[in-house]
Amino acid sequence: MSQPNIVKIVILGTSGVGKSSIINRYIYDHWDKDMQTTLGAAFLDKTLTYRGKHFKFQIWDTAGQEKYGPLAQMYYRDADVAILVYDVTEKSSFSGMKAWHTELKEKGPKNIILAIVGNKIEMEDEIITKIDGEIYASKHNAIFKATSAKENQGINELFDCILDQLLDHSGAVEIMSEMSTSRLSKKQKKDDGVIKRCCF
Repeated sequence: MSQPNIVKIVILGTSGVGKSSIINRYIYDHWDKDMQTTLGAAFLDKTLTYRGKHFKFQIWDTAGQEKYGPLAQMYYRDADVAILVYDVTEKSSFSGMKAWHTELKEKGPKNIILAIVGNKIEMEDEIITKIDGEIYASKHNAIFKATSAKENQGINELFDCILDQLLDHSGAVEIMSEMSTSRLSKKQKKDDGVIKRCCF
């Protein structure tokens, strides 16, 4: 088997939107109502095969508390994918997601793949509608997915859509030698121009 393409993913959003729950559902197919708030950052990885290609996702789950904000730049500055999460029942979390997006545009990689995620869709008191999320994602050429980590809705589809973006741009993923770190080729991404997104 060939060496997997290593893809660095950072997940951003305000505290309590369910970032850790999304990652734990995807990695372990597990949801814990008593999950502790992330302090600083947490790291998880997942190796998988998709459309005949091998990938290793290195996922950085960042803390949402304001005091940890400056640390996030350490994790997103060389990321290949950023997932921005908000809670559909909390209007302030949608504003917080936009603030993270603004920071990412100013300080993050120029051609990063962006995904906007509205989480907790199982809740009955939805304030931010799916249309709100779709409009914002479309405006910024981003993937959009409405999810429920609790009920396992939209989680795998979110990461499949990210994988499609990687694979739909042949040459954007560069397979390195076994002794090297396999990363997305920044030069190729620049040459390819704007990466196509999906929104559904």
